[in-house]
Amino acid sequence: MELALRPQHAPGTDSKESPLKEDPEPSGAQDLSFVVSCSLSQYRVPIQRTLDIDSMDAAKRAVIDYLVYLVVRIFICCLQILSLEKCRQLSYVIGVLATDILKIRRSLLEENLSHALPELNAAERRDLAIRCWAHLFLMVCEIAHLPRKLHDTNWRQHVTFCNKRETLRYLLDERATVFVTGHFGNFEAAGYVIGLFGFPSFTIARPLDNKFLHQFVNDFRSMTGQFILPKQGSAKHVDEVLQAGGTLSLLGDQYAGPKGCWVEFLNRPASCHKAIAVFTLLSGAPQLISVNRRVGGPLEFELGTTAVADPQKPTPALDGVRQLTEWSTRHLETLIRENPEQYWWIHRRWKGTPPKRFFRQQKAA
Repeated sequence: MELALRPQHAPGTDSKESPLKEDPEPSGAQDLSFVVSCSLSQYRVPIQRTLDIDSMDAAKRAVIDYLVYLVVRIFICCLQILSLEKCRQLSYVIGVLATDILKIRRSLLEENLSHALPELNAAERRDLAIRCWAHLFLMVCEIAHLPRKLHDTNWRQHVTFCNKRETLRYLLDERATVFVTGHFGNFEAAGYVIGLFGFPSFTIARPLDNKFLHQFVNDFRSMTGQFILPKQGSAKHVDEVLQAGGTLSLLGDQYAGPKGCWVEFLNRPASCHKAIAVFTLLSGAPQLISVNRRVGGPLEFELGTTAVADPQKPTPALDGVRQLTEWSTRHLETLIRENPEQYWWIHRRWKGTPPKRFFRQQKAA
């Protein structure tokens, strides 16, 4: 755009006269204005082309994202056509296909299982990998069928409670509650079932890159009152939930980067988010280890809690961030060892190198 904008014909002058003769500006200012105007005109076309390319790229990404969304929706519709028993039978086929033929993340699976469960031989690790993939596929099938199959009138056919009395007591407490779980069992269904009983919860999750899939997943999660807070910039909302006595549901087995709280998890150092412990230590909200694992066929869950760290009942686990993180990680590890096939061994839980102080703490312990 031009910096020097002036009328071509000044009022009261002949149209043939040059406007430069009537311009009161000094000749130096005129020259500078002309130079700047000409200089910017050189970049006008490249800038416009860059904007056009960016717009085209954004439109292309939107089209691709929508096509991916359509494929996922069609896939979910196909799963909903199948009966749950057919889904269970198909899950083993998917497990063999992913493990032996496609070999999806085979090296990562082998690495994670050999470190976490060194007592297993190669044949046992292969069998566990197949069951892990079968569980993941069946989990997706359960999520697809959940809104149609599980209601407030028939939940007893699908859900049994673990420590029901204690879990309900904390859910009804005036204080906030922090549920900590992992990529174990059908953790996505847990928020749906809890909301079905009239207990809304808030979960922190990173938005999906595909906005159409993000909206689709969020619609499912919020169907019975599970609200999603963004991973970045949600500190104010979390504080409001804790002050209002709400319920937070968090995944405690996500990599937190080199500056996280490093603890031992399944025989290897793992970086954990400090905020999970901070929420309990600063707000006084009890922290509960929650579980929603499959105990039979599809959509047959055991839901509840297995351990509680309550600030009103001081224990060594509440002495600090590292102690509380070790406590929650140890209980998650116990659950995983009981049903290893229901854990997400395919995700990169163990990354990075712990700081030297971690090894000093290990030696001191």
